[in-house]
Amino acid sequence: MGSVSVQRVGEVVEASTTDFIAQCYELYQSPPLGSLVKTRDLPVELYGIVYNTTTTSIEPGRRPIARGKDEASEEGIYRASPQLLKLLRTEFNALVVGHKQDDKLYHYLPPNPARIHSFVYLCPPEEVKEFSQSFNFISILINTHLPVSVEELISACLRQMSQVYEDRHSFLVAAGKELAILLGGEFNQLKAILGRIKE
Repeated sequence: MGSVSVQRVGEVVEASTTDFIAQCYELYQSPPLGSLVKTRDLPVELYGIVYNTTTTSIEPGRRPIARGKDEASEEGIYRASPQLLKLLRTEFNALVVGHKQDDKLYHYLPPNPARIHSFVYLCPPEEVKEFSQSFNFISILINTHLPVSVEELISACLRQMSQVYEDRHSFLVAAGKELAILLGGEFNQLKAILGRIKE
């Protein structure tokens, strides 16, 4: 975790066995949909796939109001009202898809959820590559019920992961073969995912 290439992107503000919500330190600076992130429940590192991002008021039930009528640009709104940066927050949800304990990687749920206020990091390329050597995590994505469609999440995840490989095409072909096995008779779902991961 001390590596210079590891980017801290937020902090856990809500957690369960299957997912966690992290608040970003900077407004609008959430990891992209499908990104692999990690947090800790000492001595275990938990891995999650980002599946949703929201930007809302910090006050529950209070919706932001339109402020740009007299502004030439969206940036002008924030210049004219700098307090907005403190009145809004960006959060992202991550589905837990694996964990690492004693330097061993597991592609299933950890024994405990993440701790509140645990730091959340965007996984560096070498860690994404290590995690994606096995496609066992895909079955967790297939069998979950989230506000984003399974097809969108799986394809976004595989596109994100493929970026760390020199031969992206081979990685995506291998992922497609695994999906064909896992989705068996779900031809339309398989076709939808494969159509979204084409280069």
